[in-house]
Amino acid sequence: MAEVVLRVRLITGDSLDVAYEEPDTSDNAEVAEHAITALANDSGMIRTRHADRVVVLYGRGVATMELAPRGAVL
Repeated sequence: MAEVVLRVRLITGDSLDVAYEEPDTSDNAEVAEHAITALANDSGMIRTRHADRVVVLYGRGVATMELAPRGAVL
C-alpha cells in the first residue's frame, strides 16, 4: 500500500494537508498521479485522511496541490 501526503490549497485560499492512499499500489508516484487525474475531472473526487478524520476532496474546490518529498506535517 502506498500513501502520499498532499498539501492542498482550496479556491477559498485555505490550505490543508491530507494523506491519500491506495491499497493495491506500491509506487508513490503512481498514487500521486491517480490523485491528480481524479481531481482534474469535472466531477472528480478523492477520499483522504486528515489526522483521524476522513475528508472528501472535490476537484472543483481545489486550486493547487503540492507533493513534497518528505510530505507535509499532519
